[in-house]
Amino acid sequence: MSLEYQMLINGRLCDGSSGRKADIINPANGQIISQVPVADKEDVELALQAGRCASDKGEWPKISLARRKEYLLKISKAILENAAEFAQLETQNAGKPLKESTFMDIPSSAKTFEYFANNLERYLKGKKIELEASAESFLYPQARGVVVLIVPWNYPLLIACWKMAQALAAGNTVILKPSSLTPLSALKLGAVIEKIGLPKGVVNVVNAPGAEIGKNLCSDARVDMISFTGSKEVGRQIMSFASKNIKKLIMELGGKSASIILADCDVETAVTGSLCSIFLNQGQMCTAMSRILIEKKIYEKFKEKFVEKAKRIKLGDPFNPETQMGPLISYPQRARVISYIEDGRREGAKVLCGGKIPEEPKLKNGFFFEPTVFANIRPEMKIFQEEIFGPVVCLGEFSSISEAVKLANNSSFGLASSIWSRDLEKAKKLSMQINAGTIWINTYGMFYNEAPCGGFKGSGFGKELGREGFLEYTRLKHVNCDLSEGGKPLVSQWYAF
Repeated sequence: MSLEYQMLINGRLCDGSSGRKADIINPANGQIISQVPVADKEDVELALQAGRCASDKGEWPKISLARRKEYLLKISKAILENAAEFAQLETQNAGKPLKESTFMDIPSSAKTFEYFANNLERYLKGKKIELEASAESFLYPQARGVVVLIVPWNYPLLIACWKMAQALAAGNTVILKPSSLTPLSALKLGAVIEKIGLPKGVVNVVNAPGAEIGKNLCSDARVDMISFTGSKEVGRQIMSFASKNIKKLIMELGGKSASIILADCDVETAVTGSLCSIFLNQGQMCTAMSRILIEKKIYEKFKEKFVEKAKRIKLGDPFNPETQMGPLISYPQRARVISYIEDGRREGAKVLCGGKIPEEPKLKNGFFFEPTVFANIRPEMKIFQEEIFGPVVCLGEFSSISEAVKLANNSSFGLASSIWSRDLEKAKKLSMQINAGTIWINTYGMFYNEAPCGGFKGSGFGKELGREGFLEYTRLKHVNCDLSEGGKPLVSQWYAF
């Protein structure tokens, strides 16, 4: 099936000015599923002009909050009305099982627009500050202006919707740049928005490799903010580009998250939850629990159950309802995973299962890789320290809480962590010692529109979602009013003669 989509620039669906097209590959079988337009510098310039004009002179920042809410609710409804197509696009383009796209990614994408539509008035409400002076102060969140949204390939629609819903709800105009590997759902979203009829220039969607247009987008003085989710290496480049003109940044730069399994946990629940925490979406998650640390008392029991279940995970066609794990996104990504497997073996780690390309003939044309479990881990190993972004997990053990904390925090990343224990108070106390932005207790991967998420250390800075994430897309204006008796503030008398 050949899919045809266009970019959205200044309210118009269009191809790139050069006419250049790029092949989009289905990672499950290596076949071309679409050719999409590729933006060049001229297209980026048009998008920048459109976003800036819509922010400075257009109606979007001036329309009533009720009207803005109405538009966001229309986007939410349109995503649900096109849910089947969006789910198929995510599965064809990103390789994730259809049940994940259908029951997780698409409904959550729509719900994000609905949530921020219903809460934008509350979040944008001004606040009075009580002063110990004859004056009063007010704080007003206002739109930042033009926001560039740069989205990764692992959750192409969901992360785009997280960022766009917040940016639009706050009154910004946006330029969305999806990953050039997985642009289909973002281009479809652009077509949906064009049909809804948002004011022109409010939403622009441009597709091209970051190496080609990233510098133009991120260094331009007309951009007020950049929200990026992706690798630490690309994040550094974006920060360098952005430094040429001062602008707000949100950086979510990956992780090497640790799950801590305490001896008093429900072992069966911890095992099945931990499988999800590393093998969901083929391990291609920033929050993947790629280091599972198990208390020594239950280490052997946990390891045996975990490996036995990991071996039974069913790889296959993502459109098959029985499939539990699809392919990796690309041949280079699989090659990267394989190189880490070789590093682990070379450094003395033991492969308990997986570690290779599956041999089934029906999988040979896709970028599949078996769920892989390592033991005999040392903290200095590359597979313990570096983000692999694939279905590879390290099992380690600890004898004390202090040792668990030391191992979990032994990372340059600090995005997320999980703790499994029947003793909630002990788990909560332990969570305060883990240097990560999100801690899940007896669960994994639960994101809520009401609650912010974001990392520490090398995982970046800034938040997405919740009131705190929403306000990242605003600038805070302070208005101070003098109330001195007789209207004579001190400053008016300082140089009085």
